Amino acid sequence: MNKMLILVLLAAFNTSTAFSAVMPEEVHEDEMTVNPNLSLRDVLEKTIARSPQQAILAAQKYEVLAKQKMADSTLPLSPSISVYHQNDTIGSGRNERDWQAAIELPIWLPKQKSSREKVAVLSASNLDANTENLQLEVAGALRDAVWTIALNSNEAALQQEKLSNAEKLEADIQRKFQAGELAKTDLMLVQQETLFARKNLIRAEAELMHAHYRYTQLTGLNEIPENYEESKSTLESFEESSQWKSAQAKVSLAQSKRDLSAVERRENPHVIFNARSSQGAFDTQYNQSVGVQIRIPLDTEVRSAPILAASEQVYGEAISQRETLSRMLAADLHEAEHNLLISKKELSLAEEQFNIAKNSAVLAQKAYNLGELDLMILLRIQSQTFEAEKSYSTRQLQVKWDTARYNQAVGVLP
Repeated sequence: MNKMLILVLLAAFNTSTAFSAVMPEEVHEDEMTVNPNLSLRDVLEKTIARSPQQAILAAQKYEVLAKQKMADSTLPLSPSISVYHQNDTIGSGRNERDWQAAIELPIWLPKQKSSREKVAVLSASNLDANTENLQLEVAGALRDAVWTIALNSNEAALQQEKLSNAEKLEADIQRKFQAGELAKTDLMLVQQETLFARKNLIRAEAELMHAHYRYTQLTGLNEIPENYEESKSTLESFEESSQWKSAQAKVSLAQSKRDLSAVERRENPHVIFNARSSQGAFDTQYNQSVGVQIRIPLDTEVRSAPILAASEQVYGEAISQRETLSRMLAADLHEAEHNLLISKKELSLAEEQFNIAKNSAVLAQKAYNLGELDLMILLRIQSQTFEAEKSYSTRQLQVKWDTARYNQAVGVLP
């Protein structure tokens, strides 16, 4: 047995072992149908509706309503009622009685009501911005999900085509081997190629199933739009992005809360109206009277310092998050624009390489049929052609995906 045959046998054994290691006992499949009547925008709306972050937006709605009620209230705080009674039953026993009832009304501080109204308005604006931001975030996840499916579907189709070609070649070599025209080593060589192709197909289909599952988990759907290709947006900055607008809204809201804290750094004054009914000692007659009292709390740092410090911290965090986001969005936009440019250039090169590889494969097949080319060289040329086709089709999809990513960077929804 020559060295060439030993190497082929070892390669075939290793390939068979690797192939059996990846063969699952049961094939798991996630069904996914293509719906020509379904648009990517339809899927986006369904995905947004089932987003877990909807619970956060619902909670923020309650906060907005609370701010509006505080701004629309007649009084800055709730009024209070007090009742007072005193007698000398336990004491001198001279039949002294004293009854009092009072109502305490808080008074608006200067600019307090207008400041609360501004906070209420900006809270509503912040909620709207957060809602739009959620739509953009979900759109980004959806775009990645559908284009991941597209890439994996393309990979699975290419691997299926490669397996079909390998099986055809193996059948042809098998026939020639049985006719005594080829050596056993040639047959084992193509068998090895078929096993590799089958193994790669299994892996490609598994990745496609994973992509299907992630899409279903995100959208709740088992169907995908037939067309989800996007046109490149004409926007050139991220300033119209809902993500940026949400950060801006948070800063405006934090600033209005800081202004309100400066007004509410001290407690509200109170006006107290009371009515009094009293009976003196050894007196059967009650004296009726009314009174008014004003309570003005003093402004001291023991109360105001923590309030102002908390509002400054919230405002500072909002500013910091906005500036951090600005840098991130600028980097994302630059990267998206650059990746799209590079992908288009790579697509042009990949197309040229694929055309050359196709012609080379045709010539190689003819030469092999005429006996002018060795099987090893034919397989190598076919492998190069497959890689060129894979690179070309992948670059086609990558350009479309990068277009969607550019739209995501400038804040455009599908």
